[in-house]
Amino acid sequence: MEPLEGSRGVLYVIACAAPAAADLHHLVPLAQTSGWQVHAVVTPTGERFVDIPELERLTGDLVRSTYRMPGEPKGLPPADAVIVAPATFNTINKWANGIADTFAVGLLCEVMGFGVPILAVPLLKDALARHLAFGRSLAALQEMGVSVLFDPEAPPESRMPSWERIMQELHTVVGGRQTQG
Repeated sequence: MEPLEGSRGVLYVIACAAPAAADLHHLVPLAQTSGWQVHAVVTPTGERFVDIPELERLTGDLVRSTYRMPGEPKGLPPADAVIVAPATFNTINKWANGIADTFAVGLLCEVMGFGVPILAVPLLKDALARHLAFGRSLAALQEMGVSVLFDPEAPPESRMPSWERIMQELHTVVGGRQTQG
């Protein structure tokens, strides 16, 4: 499916296993209203948090969580931007270290290599946010060009920004960049 004329392009929304993923179906219409063609990817554990049939209905596409088998056609068009929200401790650390043991992390590692703008929105417990590996991983991802929307000083119940705020930040990250379409 090619991006529509005048659209912003293809947006991958990648969700991990955190409570905010249950509301991912609220992000898709916001992105579509802003001109994005949305494709959803979830981590294997993240599948338990999202409403896959609803996401597939909203996007008109399969929600992906596993690598395709050899000989199967590629299912995703090239991305123009990526949102990783909620991004968990596990995914942030594996991604920063290139441990592509899930489709979601492998896809993130690959799109970084293409220079696609990526916005990561971590959501994790205070104790995990204080872990040395997490801080190092965030710094590594930022050094590789990933934009991060995370306030470690925010109270845990307020740490996940609204989907509207996430879209606003994505548009700031993407800026005037031309899409592939």
